Amino acid sequence: MHVRSLASLFVLATLSLVPAAARTSGNKAALESALSTVKADEIQTDLYFIASDDLKGRDTPSEGLNVAASYLRARLKRLGWQPGAKDGYDYVWQVEKKGLEPANCHVEFAGHTLTLGKDYFLSGFGIASARETSGKAIWGGDGDKDALGKLELDGKWLVLSDHGRDLGALRRELLRKGLAGIVCVPAADYADKPYTERFSADLERQIEGSVAQVREASPATEEDSDRSRRPRGAPTVFVLPEAKAALFGALGVQEGQTPVGKELAVELKESRALAGNGGLVDVQNVCGFWPGSDPVLKNEVLIVSAHYDHVGVMRGQIYNGADDNGSGTCCLLSLAEALKQYGPLRRSVMLMWVCGEEKGLWGSEAWNKHPYLPEGCKAVADINIDMVGRNAPDKLLITPTHEHKSYSFLTKVAETYAPLEGFPKLGSADEYWHRSDHYNFVQAGIPACFLFSDVHEDYHKPTDDPDKIDYDKIHRVARLVLRMLDGLQDDKIDG
Repeated sequence: MHVRSLASLFVLATLSLVPAAARTSGNKAALESALSTVKADEIQTDLYFIASDDLKGRDTPSEGLNVAASYLRARLKRLGWQPGAKDGYDYVWQVEKKGLEPANCHVEFAGHTLTLGKDYFLSGFGIASARETSGKAIWGGDGDKDALGKLELDGKWLVLSDHGRDLGALRRELLRKGLAGIVCVPAADYADKPYTERFSADLERQIEGSVAQVREASPATEEDSDRSRRPRGAPTVFVLPEAKAALFGALGVQEGQTPVGKELAVELKESRALAGNGGLVDVQNVCGFWPGSDPVLKNEVLIVSAHYDHVGVMRGQIYNGADDNGSGTCCLLSLAEALKQYGPLRRSVMLMWVCGEEKGLWGSEAWNKHPYLPEGCKAVADINIDMVGRNAPDKLLITPTHEHKSYSFLTKVAETYAPLEGFPKLGSADEYWHRSDHYNFVQAGIPACFLFSDVHEDYHKPTDDPDKIDYDKIHRVARLVLRMLDGLQDDKIDG
């Protein structure tokens, strides 16, 4: 109530500041009709889904992110928005996910095949790489350091009886001798935790893996890149008791009787496979296109962007990212509804939900490196929206401000219309100039501005939940952006 009253106090004063061209460049009746469709309760409904536990924090990549993308596509299709990517609504790009696919990870010997997580475990986390390690085996008994130090181990697997002790120091010592790997089997008197309990966290992390940006290697560095990706170290395999008999039978090992250092006739092979297409996983920016009506200006595209990903699940807790950036995501959904009501503007509009922002602005970088727009079109501006649902009702920041070297017509338009929606004076977000997706558009030569309500005590915490959101504030930001789009329909917009 306070904000609405505040907004009305500024209307008359603000109108006197609005350039005549900006007041008349759009369709007044269409604008008023479209503004009336932006509703806080509908934004709330969307955000309670986007930021629900069911989507598991929308990490890039994740199934929850894919569900969110499906939700966005369905809305665009229902509203009659045209697909904004080459083959549909999804602008597909890839990340490298170094997580193991257990069903395709094996230890093989003498016609036997063991499967990761079912018959054996791998020790450690930093082992997620596609690789094969083969070699003859040698019996190492209980792992006596002095006895093993005398053995020729280059390219061989060392098979040990595991008594539960830490093998770190021994492993590091033996690696210097060119060891292919270590296979541990629980000794007859093994009394430590069962392997399924002892290594369950390792397996979980190995499956989850790590995500990296796919870099385009230049010819000059391709060899170095290949070298850096070669697997290092030697695997340490822990075979479950159920598979011990088959392994020992094939190797001809009799526990307590086979002498240390005996070379075993059977060759062992440990192989790993990454999840996805060789570790490459498709992710998507969701893009909707709203064609303009002017024969010439329709080729100029105004992009409105927001990232729809968040940081996923960490330490067993879901980070729902209601404000970051469920608020911007649902702001764009509301704009899609409003522009459907408005009809075509003179210029075309692209709504772009990008992912990978939390990883380092990856999704907007991917699009700007290889942009796609309908034939003959070019992007002339980007309005980026991130975290606009918290803090004081009248607090809204923008970058670039008049103190920034990139201050442009976009900020001027935002400053013109902000008071009409209860934001009397836009604060500065210049310190965030490099920290959200608008920056990649600027790097590509596209003027951009960033609307943002600042961080808060729940920023990047599992407590960033939808019950803490100011839905009236998001609704007013959506109306502001709609006014900006309407005000950017003059023949020239950069004056």
